[in-house]
Amino acid sequence: MASIISIRDLTKTYANGFSALKGVSLDIEEGEILALLGPNGAGKTTMISIICGIVNPTSGVVTVGGHDVVKDFRQTRSLIGLVPQELTTDQFESVLNTVSFSRGIHGCKANPAHIEKVLKSLSLWDKRNSALRELSGGMKRRVLIAKALSHEPKVLFLDEPTAGVDVALRRDMWSLVSDLRREGVTIILTTHYIEEAEEIADRVGIVNKGELLLVEDKAKLMGKLGRKQMVLDLVEPLKSIPGRLDEWDLKLSADGMQIVYDYQPDATPGSLMALLAALELSSIAVSDMASRQTSLEDIFVSMTGEKA
Repeated sequence: MASIISIRDLTKTYANGFSALKGVSLDIEEGEILALLGPNGAGKTTMISIICGIVNPTSGVVTVGGHDVVKDFRQTRSLIGLVPQELTTDQFESVLNTVSFSRGIHGCKANPAHIEKVLKSLSLWDKRNSALRELSGGMKRRVLIAKALSHEPKVLFLDEPTAGVDVALRRDMWSLVSDLRREGVTIILTTHYIEEAEEIADRVGIVNKGELLLVEDKAKLMGKLGRKQMVLDLVEPLKSIPGRLDEWDLKLSADGMQIVYDYQPDATPGSLMALLAALELSSIAVSDMASRQTSLEDIFVSMTGEKA
């Protein structure tokens, strides 16, 4: 599939010497959903701001739809919709006028039917004549999303779109994302809700300290880095794990009532059976067992040492 966004050796260094991006290169495919994960200050918002033409890069080249974001600003900006973190709206304007005006400033002809469709999809149609200052924070967030979609962009950036919003908006947001993807819109999101990235993204990028640590297909990433964990509840507490069990590299809980075994998802069932047999030979009785798959959050923390 063709790349709609191409980033090559992108850097951004501010006047105070802080390096926000350090030689980032990335291709984003048309029609995919890419989730960018990283702690605060990792460089995610700086990268988005450069692609959207809000911030100038120190060096490197970024193209959107084959157009350079610096040299061909008007062409690239018309292809992009951006939902920023901050609530930046004219508080005294109506919802309908705000969203319609946003379409106009991107050089698009009036299309009341499209504006109505967008507002209805975000449960804003009943509020179309309300002033923005009369809306709740969640409703204002919906208006930002509507503005970003007003000119029918080919690429949609969602910068922490559901941070601090209610469950209903989050549900509507991801339903809308699914609809847009079916229409061929490329979606790039940053999020602190790793379960959301795990649920909807095709690929996951991990950004930390201005560097792109990896970009990987979500399923392949989970397969390569993910591990499973078997937790064995014991009938009686154990003071230490017998030496004959060293090959399994087991961990004993502080109270001695659980043994934890980490293993790769593709481990053969025979290896687990061999462990259980070895426990029995060591007179260690198991009362119950449970397994869990390593989550995307576990992988993120292992790579960055921080929560997203």
